[in-house]
Amino acid sequence: MYKNVLIQTTLRRSVTMSNPVSTSNKPNSTVDEGDVQRHSRLMKEWWDPKGILGTLHSFNNLRVPFVRDGLVAEKNRTLTPLANQRILDVGCGGGILSEGLAKIGAVVTGVDASKELIECAKEHSNVNPKITDNKPTYYCTTIEEHAVQFPNYYDAVVASEVIEHVANKELFVKSCVATLKPGGRIFITTPNRSRWTQVLGIYVSENIIKTLPKGTHQYEKLTTPNEVTFLLERNCCQVELIHGIMYYPFIDRWTWVRYKTLMFGLQAVKLNPEEQ
Repeated sequence: MYKNVLIQTTLRRSVTMSNPVSTSNKPNSTVDEGDVQRHSRLMKEWWDPKGILGTLHSFNNLRVPFVRDGLVAEKNRTLTPLANQRILDVGCGGGILSEGLAKIGAVVTGVDASKELIECAKEHSNVNPKITDNKPTYYCTTIEEHAVQFPNYYDAVVASEVIEHVANKELFVKSCVATLKPGGRIFITTPNRSRWTQVLGIYVSENIIKTLPKGTHQYEKLTTPNEVTFLLERNCCQVELIHGIMYYPFIDRWTWVRYKTLMFGLQAVKLNPEEQ
């Protein structure tokens, strides 16, 4: 008992320390205005697979199957295995992942705090012939606002490369889970807060090989598998799996690995109240 209390206290302190809120951000908000503006400036480059955001495009080769495999058994797969599955893409940006999920049948809703990127996402969905009959629906809003309007609504929530950019991680996770049906699943991918990530994932990636725009990540805003697990468990979720993720820049390839030092992908299920 005392050991569990000590672990929870340590994790609370760790989550709080890794989640500084800028004075420019509103209280009780997940939005980091600086991050929103930084990403908004990349609007014109969002859909260039060979450009500065090319890694997000190739990342779909890993994260779309990650969501698919977490929701649909292999024996039940068709060309549109996610048909009729309502999925929320949180921090959807210009819609790269939203469109990837829509292509395999998902009924996708994308939310983002950037007006510019939501417009970018809408414009591109209108010219992509592969999703003509299944375009994502986009809202310029925050996850906490969306959660009030759509409680217990989605079959799955995806937060890919987002939690490291928010101002309030506890509110972010709570709001994501609130939109999820009991029995639904949440999928999170994010860099791990480690010294290896600080060196390779930030300094080298942003300044030397330039696979990411400079300023994309701030080390102190990153999180860890333990911290995310703690926040999910506090919000009626059970973590089902955590995989390490590795990116090989010279061949533009993403893969699952055993170690979680640089990045990780996490899948959790929302429990029914009686299962808690």
